[in-house]
Amino acid sequence: MALLAACGSKADEKGGKDAKKNNGPALVDVLVARPSAVTDSIEANGAVVANDFVELHPEVSGRLTYLQVNEGRRVAKGSVIARINDADLQATLLKTRALLQVSRLSQSRLEKLLKIQGVNQADYDLAVSQVRSNEADAAYTQAMLAKTVIRAPFTGVLGLRQVSPGAYVTPTTVIATLQADTKLKVDFTLPEANGGVVHPGSVVLVRLAGTPPRRYPATVIAQESQLNQTTRNLTVRAQLPAGAQASPGAFAKVSVSTGSARRSVLLPTNAIMPGDKSDQVVLVKNGKAKMQNVRTGDRKDDQIAVISGLAAGDSVVTNGVLFTQPGKPVKVRKATAKK
Repeated sequence: MALLAACGSKADEKGGKDAKKNNGPALVDVLVARPSAVTDSIEANGAVVANDFVELHPEVSGRLTYLQVNEGRRVAKGSVIARINDADLQATLLKTRALLQVSRLSQSRLEKLLKIQGVNQADYDLAVSQVRSNEADAAYTQAMLAKTVIRAPFTGVLGLRQVSPGAYVTPTTVIATLQADTKLKVDFTLPEANGGVVHPGSVVLVRLAGTPPRRYPATVIAQESQLNQTTRNLTVRAQLPAGAQASPGAFAKVSVSTGSARRSVLLPTNAIMPGDKSDQVVLVKNGKAKMQNVRTGDRKDDQIAVISGLAAGDSVVTNGVLFTQPGKPVKVRKATAKK
């Protein structure tokens, strides 16, 4: 019994100490509000796109006799990517050229006879027509031969090879992809109400994921002529600067300035407590915690602008928010002033 009483006495003593510890003031860091002019901006989602992109298809059907797809490598404009078996077309061209040669000789003979009235005009005209027909056949066959060679239409980087040498291909077959990555663009969308804030020549800020995240200014070069009838959004295209490191298709966050500014207080996002009706922050008033309703604006990285609800000199809790309770005492560990 004495042992149990001693244990109980120690437990009560410990509980009392813990209670005193829990009832002590919460340690917090605060930021002294200093309103400043903050330019309003709109956040939009976008994607990086290549300046040029194409799927390489053959223009005629046939069997591949040559294939040179250096995956992920840069190729120059005009480089031969693939060749299709053209033996039948080469034979047709030889035959057409032979016929053309004979028809030209016939035309030449008839022309001499026509000068001495040894042949009528109709026979000569028929010979001329035959020459022109054979020339057209030769030109057509040469055009078909040109289609059996697949060349790079511009300088760019090849994608993954989709076929193998010897495969039978048709105009629907994708051999590989090619994209120009020297000039990158960003396509993003804006709501209908904000479509007027950008125009060709406007500069927007593009943020790309990475370690560390990359930021580039981009110049608006064009916008879609009409709104999307389903989403009522306007698609805008901006040019990234030369040397921007990004992969086509990458997600981009685009910040568009509205050109207007208002006085706001920038706070860390962890200082804001979202609510059903309004957002709230914790203020330190006379050594105690006080909940304050605020109206927030633009969010930039890890900061958010508070448009109303704060006055200059208010001490806003930025660290230790979760340990505060309305009306309970708090102890300021660190105070900073930031514009």
